[in-house]
Amino acid sequence: MKIGIVGLGLMGGSMALALKHLSFISSIVGCDHNEEHQKIALQRKLVESFMSFEELKQECDVIFLAIPVNGVIEFLQKSTDLAGSDKTLIDLGSTKALIVDAIPPVIRSNVVAAHPMTGTEQFGPSAALEGLYAEKVVVLCDLEHSGATQRDTALRIFQAIGMQIRTMGAAQHDRHAAFISHMPHVISYALANTVLAQEEKENILTLAAGGFRSMSRLAKSSPAMWEDIFRQNRENVLEAVELFEVELQTLKTALKNEDYAELRREMKGANKLYEIFT
Repeated sequence: MKIGIVGLGLMGGSMALALKHLSFISSIVGCDHNEEHQKIALQRKLVESFMSFEELKQECDVIFLAIPVNGVIEFLQKSTDLAGSDKTLIDLGSTKALIVDAIPPVIRSNVVAAHPMTGTEQFGPSAALEGLYAEKVVVLCDLEHSGATQRDTALRIFQAIGMQIRTMGAAQHDRHAAFISHMPHVISYALANTVLAQEEKENILTLAAGGFRSMSRLAKSSPAMWEDIFRQNRENVLEAVELFEVELQTLKTALKNEDYAELRREMKGANKLYEIFT
C-alpha cells in the first residue's frame, strides 16, 4: 500500500512516523507547498519524496489530508477524478461538519472523515513525534457513507498504529469537540492574556509551577490554525464558553459571599470527572 500525506506538520509528520512501522505500507510520499517544511521532512526522513497533489492521486492508494479544514475542502473538491476508483482519502481536520458537507457526491464513498484526538501545542514538521497516535482515540464521522473498501482501509491503518476507534455523526463530533478541545484553548488563551496584562507579570511568572504551566500550555498553539477552528465551529464553541461562564460565575459567587460550603460542594462535584476517566 502506497501512502501520500498532504501537509507534513505535526499531524502529518507524526502520521508518517507511525506508518513507517507497518509492514503493509510500501512507501510514503508527501505533498506540502512550504519549501522549508519539505526540507525538514526530508532531513527527518518523514517521507521518501514530494509530489504534486495530482501525482499523489495517480500514485497512491491512500492519501491523508493533514491540513487545515479550508485546505481539506479545497483538495476534496479537486478530487472528483477519483470517482469510481478504490482510492481512499482520509482527512484529519479538527472540525468535521463543514468537511463532510463539502465532499463532492461523486467521491463521497472515497472519503473517510477522521479526527485523531491527539496533538501538542507545537506545529510544523520539526514537531512530528513518534507515538503521537498510539493509544489515542480517533473519531470516524458518518462512516456509513464511506465505501466498504475505504472503511476497511481506514480501520486497518488506525488500528495498526494503535488507535482506539470511535464513530459518530459529524455534527455530534463538532459539539463534543467544542467542549473537550476547543473551549480549553479559549480558556488557555484567556488565562495567558490575564497574566500578561498585569504590571508585574514577570514577577508573577517566576512563581509559575505545574498548575499554571499545564493550564497555559495550549496558549502556545498556532493562532492562525485556531482562528480557523473557532470560526468553523463558532456556534458550538460559543455554547461551550457560555456554559463554562455559568460554572465560573457559581464559583465566583460562592467565593464573593464567603460561602465556602458551596465552594467545597462545587469542587467535590468537579472531582467526579475523574471517576469517568478511571
